[in-house]
Amino acid sequence: MNEFTLNAQARTDLGKGASRRLRHSANIPAVVYGGNQEAQSLTIVAKEIAKLFENEAAYSHVLELNVDGAKQNVIVKAMQRHPSKGFIMHADFVRVVAGQKLTAKVPVHFINEETTLKNGGEISHTETELEVSCEAKDLPEFIEVDLNGAEIGTIIHLSDLKAPKGVEFVALAHGDDKAVANVHAPRIVAEEGEEGAAE
Repeated sequence: MNEFTLNAQARTDLGKGASRRLRHSANIPAVVYGGNQEAQSLTIVAKEIAKLFENEAAYSHVLELNVDGAKQNVIVKAMQRHPSKGFIMHADFVRVVAGQKLTAKVPVHFINEETTLKNGGEISHTETELEVSCEAKDLPEFIEVDLNGAEIGTIIHLSDLKAPKGVEFVALAHGDDKAVANVHAPRIVAEEGEEGAAE
């Protein structure tokens, strides 16, 4: 059995009012689409999806979605959360088809930051997740960025990262060599405080 399994029920009661009623009954609305099949509206128990996505790996793994007993492999395409409370309000899933490439967002893990911090540099993470294109079997759990020895002034771009086998960075494929992290000199907080006091 897939480590990441989620149960759902088909939903025919649609619209904003229906979605509101669902949330009041401790459920959330969701949709699954793709794979040459029609989109299907779903109902998912809120606490079940919340528990599943406590595990960061669930965001970048192929999930087994069990809709009224019919199982299908999917990935998360989008997730809407409450702006202040953070709980999941709606989820979009895309069906996975063997042999077909998919696009998914995977988290970025930064390692060896302490060596840079010891050298007096501060690190800004400009990207915390990256969109990749690959077959489901090649989908990485995360992308690792090694900051070992990075000096002040260093900017790490997508092209500096080694993509896992069979994986392509979507932004880079479109000519966008975006910055993933940069190392800069510490900001002088004392001066800002004095200026604020003077004002």
